[in-house]
Amino acid sequence: MRILCIGDVVGSVGCEFLRSRLPALKKVKGIDFVICNGENSADGNGITESSARFLFDSGVDAITLGNHAFRRKEAYEFLDENPFIARPANFPEGTTPGRGILNIDTGRRIITVINIMGNMCIDNNLDCAFACVDKMLEMAQSRIILVDFHAETTSEKRAMGFYLDGRVSVVFGTHTHVQTSDAQVLPGATGYITDLGMTGTKDSVLGVKKEIIIQKLKTKLPARFDLASGECKMECALFDIDDNSGKCLESRSLRIE
Repeated sequence: MRILCIGDVVGSVGCEFLRSRLPALKKVKGIDFVICNGENSADGNGITESSARFLFDSGVDAITLGNHAFRRKEAYEFLDENPFIARPANFPEGTTPGRGILNIDTGRRIITVINIMGNMCIDNNLDCAFACVDKMLEMAQSRIILVDFHAETTSEKRAMGFYLDGRVSVVFGTHTHVQTSDAQVLPGATGYITDLGMTGTKDSVLGVKKEIIIQKLKTKLPARFDLASGECKMECALFDIDDNSGKCLESRSLRIE
């Protein structure tokens, strides 16, 4: 099974670029399943029912989220109802909309998707990411398990990769919007990349107009993050997975422009 994992989609600009490139990429590469991080898919951060449906209609099979998952209160009911969107599992159970694990029946195989958020330099009030992922694995209904680790530091992401090596099919990092050059298959046959990167405007700071970010860093004053426009990229990674064992056979990063 060939699985495509797409980096953080930023705003309507990123959504539209994904739609313009994904169908052809799926056909050319023979992709069986597509997952993307959509926590920034709505303009101004967060996800809405509209931005999620746009991604699904564009060929995405599952969406993961992160620290902006709950930015839009109007999406809470949709997160509860939609069985193809995962939010970080280490938010409090019972009071948090949505679910942290998906068991998706593709007709060919069940694919388990787990979303976890890191604790270092992002939100130390959440449950321990490592303990949480162990709990989620107990609920997995497939040997093909994909983990989106939405975290800030490369060290925590690398540690999670090795922690899950041999226990899941793929661990991919999201959140920092900059693609890393370490797509690989770990010793235990788990596909891994520290960060997928982002889908959005190339001439920007993480999808936002660069002038705004420079001014904010210089003045330390609040600023509205307006999306940049112009040429775009879709950063992602391909993982070839053995259907029966769930082991990763090959891992490689892509940048579609």
